[in-house]
Amino acid sequence: MSVSISQLEHPVVQAPMGGGPSTPELAGAVCEAGGLGFLAAGYKSVEAVRADLDALRALTARPFGINLFAPPAAAGAPAEIAAYAERLRGEAERRGVSLGEPRHDDDGWEAKLELCETERVPVVSFTFGCPDPATLDRLRAAGCATWVTVTTASEAAAADAAGADALVVQGAEAGGHRGSFDPARPGEIGLLPLLQQVRGTTNLPLVATGGIGDGRGVAAVLAAGAAAAQLGTAFMLAPEAGTSAAHRDALRGDRPTALTRAFTGRTARGIENRFMREHGTAAPVGYPEVHYLTAPLRAAARDAGDAEWFHLWAGEAYPLTLELPAGELVRRVASEARAALGRAAGSQVA
Repeated sequence: MSVSISQLEHPVVQAPMGGGPSTPELAGAVCEAGGLGFLAAGYKSVEAVRADLDALRALTARPFGINLFAPPAAAGAPAEIAAYAERLRGEAERRGVSLGEPRHDDDGWEAKLELCETERVPVVSFTFGCPDPATLDRLRAAGCATWVTVTTASEAAAADAAGADALVVQGAEAGGHRGSFDPARPGEIGLLPLLQQVRGTTNLPLVATGGIGDGRGVAAVLAAGAAAAQLGTAFMLAPEAGTSAAHRDALRGDRPTALTRAFTGRTARGIENRFMREHGTAAPVGYPEVHYLTAPLRAAARDAGDAEWFHLWAGEAYPLTLELPAGELVRRVASEARAALGRAAGSQVA
């Protein structure tokens, strides 16, 4: 059965983080603490998503969400992708791996939609685009609430017109991929200005995400008109998260973050490392082709614990990340947010 944001005990949503950090254990702990936990379906087979779904339902009876990647638009330019592959070939050979084969696919879109529909997943969210109205209606008829990630006011208006139930408003401070509809034109607006712009275009409930690292950040976006805050990086050091050891070590540091296409062909924010510096300006727009191309190289670096050569997705507030169990973190940021809002309510504006 679908869930409305107002039904949550705490206005805290755990962001879906594809590629490892999101686990059934993480989502289950967030749900049990009164927030909304998410599974990340991206990069996984439908069978693997089904296994995660079964595992999550064994951990909690509370509402949860699954995030899907909307099908990519036009394929990247083959010549540009080939040139990028040639640029990376020497490093792959030094690591004893072959580069992946670039390909353009839809990440099992229809099979994952059918899974969410038949399993009546309470919340289905979308990144990288907005499904057509018929798809949103189909999910709603199955009892699924539909959330669409937006990075500009125009994307918000389009998602509202298509029939989304809520919008995940992603500021440029967010870690990981920009959820923009057009990979060649990623939204680059900060979260608070974006919330104000989006609120001027729609009355849909808004879930704010991007650079929210503690309860004060949650309070700020609630005061700005959001119904809930979605936190991703804040959960990456939780014991329930599947974050790799080298990535965890990087999150304990203080290096700056930056936006890059170097790893996947789609703009994303991560902690700066050598791969980003050496290849960021040369990386073409081409998702998921570049993702498949670099995947073996990144996996080899991750397995070797070499944080200079795989993606270290993190939002701008990552130095605030605490090493706490996920449920404790939900309760902590909710309590901090209530206290911050109380202080704000007691202050006077001249």
